[in-house]
Amino acid sequence: MTEHPKIIAVCGKGGVGKTSISALLTILLAGEKSRKVLAIDADPAVGLSLPLGIAVHKTLDQIRNDLIRSIENGEKSGKEELLNRLDYELFSSLSEKDNLAFLAIGRPEGDGCYCQVNSLLREIIQNIAARFDFVVIDGEAGIEQINRRVMEMVTHLFLVTDSSIKGQNVAAVIENVARKKIQFQKAGIFYNRMQDEEEVHQLLQRNKLPVIGWMPENPEIRKYDREGKSFFSFPDSIVMTSLKQAVQGFIYE
Repeated sequence: MTEHPKIIAVCGKGGVGKTSISALLTILLAGEKSRKVLAIDADPAVGLSLPLGIAVHKTLDQIRNDLIRSIENGEKSGKEELLNRLDYELFSSLSEKDNLAFLAIGRPEGDGCYCQVNSLLREIIQNIAARFDFVVIDGEAGIEQINRRVMEMVTHLFLVTDSSIKGQNVAAVIENVARKKIQFQKAGIFYNRMQDEEEVHQLLQRNKLPVIGWMPENPEIRKYDREGKSFFSFPDSIVMTSLKQAVQGFIYE
């Protein structure tokens, strides 16, 4: 375990394959059993649990709302008591599978006068993340909507796009907004569902962001998604080889 975990946020336009990439990236990093990996599903749809084959017991949003209800019902608690309660609840909500842990955020925190609760939650998540070597965040479609509790921790911004102009534009906007909002170390774009190297070459001519790598179209991924199968049984194919090469250059170097 490291005192400074690498925290990778997988972001991009909806429908470009962020969750599949997040799942495969998580499995790849967790492949070395000496590493501890935390997967955080920051999308309200909580879709990352299926490809990881993990059951969600309770989302962070549910924990937050339970605590707020108890406060509204007149329960008095000091900061230390709140912190201990949230810490216990959050650790209880973690789903674990060997050297992999999973946390679902649920809906983004709402507006209101519960700043202390929200602040304590961010503090606890940061403390939990510090206990892992790698943290993979499956983000929402746009960074301005991405949960503030997790995005401010990011060290690596992994931007996913398909071949569409809209997908590439969204990736560029996310990178631009992120640069103003969070202090990440590296950012780059990853091309998903590519037909061949010629298509990748054409896209590179229009791209201004650092390129992490690319992955070819793969019917097996669609099949796994369609059938709700765990990606832990995904075959070691050109898809995984492409991702391994991208990770080597983007995360380790």
